[in-house]
Amino acid sequence: MYRFLLSRQWVIVTLVALLLIPVMIKLGFWQLHRHQHKVAQNQLIASSLAARPVPVTELTAPGRTLPQHDMWRTVTATGTFDTAHEVVVRQRTAADEQSIGYYVLSPLVLGDGRAVLVNRGWISAGDDLTKFPDVPAAPKGKVTVTGRMMADETTAYSGIKDTKGLPPRQIMLINSKELAKRMGRPTLGGYIEQTGPKPPGGTPELVPEPDHDSIGPHMAYAVQWWLFAAAVPVGWTILVRRERQDRAEAAAKEAGEAAEPAEPRESGDAGNGEDGTDGTDGNGTDGNGEDGRTEDGGEPADTTEPADPAPAGETPAPTRG
Repeated sequence: MYRFLLSRQWVIVTLVALLLIPVMIKLGFWQLHRHQHKVAQNQLIASSLAARPVPVTELTAPGRTLPQHDMWRTVTATGTFDTAHEVVVRQRTAADEQSIGYYVLSPLVLGDGRAVLVNRGWISAGDDLTKFPDVPAAPKGKVTVTGRMMADETTAYSGIKDTKGLPPRQIMLINSKELAKRMGRPTLGGYIEQTGPKPPGGTPELVPEPDHDSIGPHMAYAVQWWLFAAAVPVGWTILVRRERQDRAEAAAKEAGEAAEPAEPRESGDAGNGEDGTDGTDGNGTDGNGEDGRTEDGGEPADTTEPADPAPAGETPAPTRG
């Protein structure tokens, strides 16, 4: 009854269904892991922002990779800005997440001669991307900067391609090791995302606090993938039952047509006459046009003509027996 499942078409359908189930389950767990990562990151950001500020030298050192648990910690640094080695970071968005411009990255030289990179904020790109933009001047003299501690950017982590051949003093990624080579001085690992003091006139525009409330749609996507995986065997079963029912109905219809009797002949086909009589016309007469009935209801009448009587005086010739 289910032998049709061995057909080429149904074997392919079944194999595809069996392949989709584990793929959808895996995609669901992938979204679940993204959800868990987002939740953990939100908790880390919230706890880091709530922690007391510490000197930047307590968290990092030249050539050191900032640990994940020190990300977004509030730090302070005191020194003077080295505007001669100031650069801008291309293709960065403003607080509205729509306007494209630059981050202004300025080295802050500490009292011991080491430097730390400070992202002073966002400025508009302007019309000519091949020239160094007009950057608001950094504060002169000794200044204390407060900000969030961030790790060096990499292509693998940020997804930003480190394009070469850019105009002078323009970069794509914030990386303390690369900029230390340009400055020729020891530079602390990572960089500070400035939150204070606020620049006069509001430019550069300070980078806003990262969102740590939204968890995104990843959990909903995970549930959807798992529901899809559960729906595959259900859908396969429905298709199989429908195919079985269609085949059963088709077989019953064929059997019913085969069992119907043959149609009887029409009465006009019998005998030699068109009206069903045998050798007689429609009036019951024979082929000679006579009615064929007997004279008295017995033997048929003799229809032979009598011989002519002999003339008078002549003796009739004897007949032979």
